[in-house]
Amino acid sequence: MKDLVIVGGGQSAAQCVLTLRRNDFKDPITIIAEEHYLPYRRPPLSKEYLAGEVSLERVYMKTQDFFDQNNVVIKHSKALSLDRESKSINLSNGDTIKYINLVIATGSRVRELDVEGSHLKNINYLRTIDDSNDLKEYFKSGKKLVIIGAGYIGLEVAATAVQKGLKVTIVEMADRVMNRTVDPVISEYFDNLHRTNGVEIFLESALERFEGESGVEKVICTNNKTVEADGVVVGVGILPNQEIAESAGLKCNNGILVDEYGRTEDHSIFACGDCTNHPNFYMKKNIRLESVHNAIEQAKTVALSLVGRPEKYDQVPWFWSDQYNDKLQIVGLSGAHDEIVTRGSMEVGTFMLFYLKKGELIAVDSVNNPKDFLISKKLVANKLKISSDVLCDQSVDLKGLLK
Repeated sequence: MKDLVIVGGGQSAAQCVLTLRRNDFKDPITIIAEEHYLPYRRPPLSKEYLAGEVSLERVYMKTQDFFDQNNVVIKHSKALSLDRESKSINLSNGDTIKYINLVIATGSRVRELDVEGSHLKNINYLRTIDDSNDLKEYFKSGKKLVIIGAGYIGLEVAATAVQKGLKVTIVEMADRVMNRTVDPVISEYFDNLHRTNGVEIFLESALERFEGESGVEKVICTNNKTVEADGVVVGVGILPNQEIAESAGLKCNNGILVDEYGRTEDHSIFACGDCTNHPNFYMKKNIRLESVHNAIEQAKTVALSLVGRPEKYDQVPWFWSDQYNDKLQIVGLSGAHDEIVTRGSMEVGTFMLFYLKKGELIAVDSVNNPKDFLISKKLVANKLKISSDVLCDQSVDLKGLLK
């Protein structure tokens, strides 16, 4: 049988199916999912699911009944190779699947450490349901958890662990938390938030090695700090899963290269989500994004291309992170700014940072202000030139700036 085949079992793959069926795509669809789960959402794995607050079924995008009723077959196997000439994919279970059109939604994988002792038990990475289940095994009150890396994942796991009664220590090479993605003011706020909740944070402290018999017992850092550990979580970034495309001769450069419609250079092969490097017209350059928003919206773009109604992918990137009861939301990429305007107060726990370039609003960081953030997304998308005096004046309704 020649189907539409989607390689990948994550949120982007599921969204592609949803959009196709909503747009009257009737052909059979085959999903090749390496994990033995239905397509699922990843954000709960470091928060509600890890804490045991939601069931596995709540993490799934759709039920098995949905896929059955919509003529979607899910094959739980790994895609080993892609033959573009014969339009076929070889699977680890020995099957060969033919396709008419192919969507690669393979996502990304964790960047693994290669240091002394990295083979020891209880050293965990968090990317999959199985990873989250493994962590749950020692998420018990009084246990000592060491987290390597103070990015989003590390901080979200820290918040979840503290609330479950664990003693948490974070080890971070940089001089501040979330140093690659936020302004020092945001870093300071979340650093204080975690320390106030009992997290110990070692900054400018590089990991040297792990020590223990069969499992990790101590984490040794380069500045002579030693931290006792019952378990470790490593969160030091992710890498795009581009290998199957690369081995088939498709162009890749920090992700699978696609055009504004999600097409690779082979116009029967599309890609979406974390694994792609794509043109962004707002940023005026090619970028690879690691976000739920990109995974969802680029999947919609690919689906519309497949049903013959192509629409250019031209989204303003946005991200979020929930830590304790605090919500960080970011729209745009702030790296090129030449001015920062603060609205609200870090002391009261509700504030926003507006990033301007030559008077034009290019990005916003928002802490605990979801209502104004929704408006800010539109302000950034419209590339408005706004006075800094107006932005910092809380008596000014941001919604009025859209007119």
